[in-house]
Amino acid sequence: MTSLLPVSEPSIQPQNQSQNQPQNQIEPQQARPQGYDYDLVIVGGGLVGATLACALKGSGLRIALVEAQMQSAAAARGQAYSISLLSSRIFQGLGLWQQILPQITTYRHIRLSDADHPGVVHFRPEDLGTDALGYVAEHRVLLTALQEGLQQCPTVSWLCPAEVINTCYQADGVELTLKLENEQCCLRTRLLVAADGARSQIRTGAGIGTHGWKYWQSCIVTTVKPEKPHPETAYERFWPSGPFAILPLPDSRCQIVWTAPHAEAKAMAALDDQQFLAELSRRYGSQMGQLTLAGGRVLFPVQLMHSNRYTQPRLALIGDAAHCCHPVGGQGVNMGIRDAAALAQVLQAAHQQGEDIGDWRVLKRYERWRKLENLAILGFTDLLDRCFSNQWLPLVGLRRVALWLLRTVRPLKVYALQLMTGLRGRPPELAANAGRVQQWPVAQR
Repeated sequence: MTSLLPVSEPSIQPQNQSQNQPQNQIEPQQARPQGYDYDLVIVGGGLVGATLACALKGSGLRIALVEAQMQSAAAARGQAYSISLLSSRIFQGLGLWQQILPQITTYRHIRLSDADHPGVVHFRPEDLGTDALGYVAEHRVLLTALQEGLQQCPTVSWLCPAEVINTCYQADGVELTLKLENEQCCLRTRLLVAADGARSQIRTGAGIGTHGWKYWQSCIVTTVKPEKPHPETAYERFWPSGPFAILPLPDSRCQIVWTAPHAEAKAMAALDDQQFLAELSRRYGSQMGQLTLAGGRVLFPVQLMHSNRYTQPRLALIGDAAHCCHPVGGQGVNMGIRDAAALAQVLQAAHQQGEDIGDWRVLKRYERWRKLENLAILGFTDLLDRCFSNQWLPLVGLRRVALWLLRTVRPLKVYALQLMTGLRGRPPELAANAGRVQQWPVAQR
């Protein structure tokens, strides 16, 4: 097996490889701490893992990103996300927002409704004193910006395509065995961060349990082009079968996020294009005119999952490796981005103070910061889905009263908006510094 660049010793290469570094790894230009290949290894080079690396790239810490796919393949997913105001501030703090902004859309209005009930809650920018309520960004735009932001950084190495096949936790570090370019290699790090998704092998291998449940629903995600686009408005309509959301995309397109019981969702996903579009129109009416499909359909089951702990000595979990929520409200990726920014702040402060970044006392600061906020969002999204999918008449009446209160009681409306946009709770310094700018940038219309 190959040892990846040990300190004070020549690297031991397999006999069938040259002494050159793999092309996907950036040649280190600074000395490593004695006995370590890296200070920090992040498993998962998606949005959350790359955000953490980007937030730490000026910290002096040596970082490796281990990703199962090549960078171009990882960025090629045809998915879009609702990006909260707080997440946009984090991207501003990373210096990436001006690159991202021309390629995404802004929404200034959110219209929330309950099935066919005529009452609609209309959220506007003036409710928060901002120019926008959020943004919609495609996966490739965000991840490409993050990848490019790390390209010329000598302290960050991409190891891809690579797979972790073994981890060995020790008192002062973690030894990893990777499969990289069809060869096994070993490296040693002070801290391992799991950003490898809801089925995290790192979390499972560390013996960290989870709790939660699978919903009775699946989610269909697709892209359409309406005859009458509403480019600055996001819609969320609650049906008894589950929430139905429309998010504006560039080029007058919209992303549909449609949640329904498993059997119904599977049947809808299997319809031919015309039947599927007819069902979409029936769900949301004719206000957008004739619809044309502009992308494929993705079907996945919905679950709530929360890790029993986010940290242990030498290990931290972020993003979906730590928690998964119902897609209502589009909170999932925003929670992960906030995790990354918070962990980066904790690690950078510890490093500057000469502390061991893998010490559990350091990592617990991150867990205390993020766990309660994430639990609140998990509970809020779960409550929304359960309340609006229940047709018990007293509950139907109660939620109609709740919608009326949201429309008419301004403090309640502002509070709900702050929850949705991420502006409640403790902001990371990245976002706080960017948030001092009073005017919000506006993406294409």
